[in-house]
Amino acid sequence: MTHRDWVRLDNASNIFLAARSAADPKVFRLSAEVDHEVDPRLLQQALDETYDRYRLYHAVLQSGLFWYYLQDSDLRPQVTADEQPTCAPIYQAGRRNLLFRVVYHRRRISVEVFHALSDGTGAAWFLSDLVNAYIRLRHPDSDRNPPLEGASETDEAPTEPTHGLNIDSFAHHFRRGSRSPASGSAFSRAATPATFTVADSAQSPADRWKISRLRRSADKKVHRVRGTRTPDNRTRAVELTMPTDAVLGLARAADVSLTMYLTALFFESIRISSGGLGQARTLAASVPVNLRQFFPSASARNFFATVRVEHTYGQGEDDLSSICKQLESQFLPQATQEALEKKLRWFIRVERMPGLRIVPRPLKDVILGLVNRHNNRGLSVAVSNLGRIGLPEPAESHVGRVLFHVSAVRPQFCATSHAGLLTVSFTSPFTETDHIREFARMLTAAGIDVTVAAERVTEDEIAEGQS
Repeated sequence: MTHRDWVRLDNASNIFLAARSAADPKVFRLSAEVDHEVDPRLLQQALDETYDRYRLYHAVLQSGLFWYYLQDSDLRPQVTADEQPTCAPIYQAGRRNLLFRVVYHRRRISVEVFHALSDGTGAAWFLSDLVNAYIRLRHPDSDRNPPLEGASETDEAPTEPTHGLNIDSFAHHFRRGSRSPASGSAFSRAATPATFTVADSAQSPADRWKISRLRRSADKKVHRVRGTRTPDNRTRAVELTMPTDAVLGLARAADVSLTMYLTALFFESIRISSGGLGQARTLAASVPVNLRQFFPSASARNFFATVRVEHTYGQGEDDLSSICKQLESQFLPQATQEALEKKLRWFIRVERMPGLRIVPRPLKDVILGLVNRHNNRGLSVAVSNLGRIGLPEPAESHVGRVLFHVSAVRPQFCATSHAGLLTVSFTSPFTETDHIREFARMLTAAGIDVTVAAERVTEDEIAEGQS
């Protein structure tokens, strides 16, 4: 019997298993558009080459009595045509399959990933190496410098030409008594969870609970976006493309970051399209923060924290500029190394409570699911900005747009930019797109040239596309 290396799935990733649903299978997609029709034969060769250098992506997900775990496998991924709905489920309990897929359609190469395996930055490294390997095969006379990882400029990932999953940074920054990265199997080193073991916070859990209660005062009712569910629970995806510099100019004029500017636009588009927020006048958004920019890491595992920002209409200035500044003033203090570390200390203390460690896995799923639903009640939307993606040559010269979106339990947008083009991809479990129309309208009114592409989800739209 062949021995398979395995590693326990960290609790940060367990939430994706507990929170997944038919409408939101916790899958995200990263795509790159090349300057020609994709050759599936060459793409398969590029995938084989890239896959061999990413040991983490060899993993399958197994379940034990007390936890889930990732197990090494000898499975090989196969490139397929993009024929399923975007972000279709990948993980299915009881099935031993890889936790990602590579698909193509016309000029687009896409990688879809189950979020318990990797985050957007880790997947961007994989897509970068995959596309570069493909372009080198298609243009053998082009620049043959080795592919570089960490191509996303949203972090400080290393540029070593390996699978890029060395965990020295975790041992150095967060893990007490961890064994040397040189020990253990290559798979175990690649899949070591991005968890923290740091000094206890000076605040007790009870104190933090009181503070969290104060943050959500009774008079702030969070607006929940409602809509008509898509017929078969497929994700509604709409892509907006615009010049990066032009939108950055608007953000700079408002003296805020691009992420907060887009979030303020999102809030306004929700307010306008709703026809009136009623008594629930607070809009709140969840914003992920890439921890690699504070704690250098080459791990492709999930390594991010989330920050919550909100705006309550009718309690001060409600113009777009004022909303931008308010969101920025909330986000910046939370998105510092010190603040993020303090926030994560409490989570680690809870994770390591002896009582929770012996709770059977099915019961943990129920508990985490309840926690997730409780948190969702305090959110209206979610946003994610992967930042500017830089690709190594020769891929850089042959790739135009890079796109990013996720399956969603609530309206959400994901943003990323490449080749001077910013893509803002909206996803939702609902068929309605009124808020997206208002978002595009406000940008157009500000002088931004916006193009829109929408995926068909209703029966009428699908029939129209086939006619």
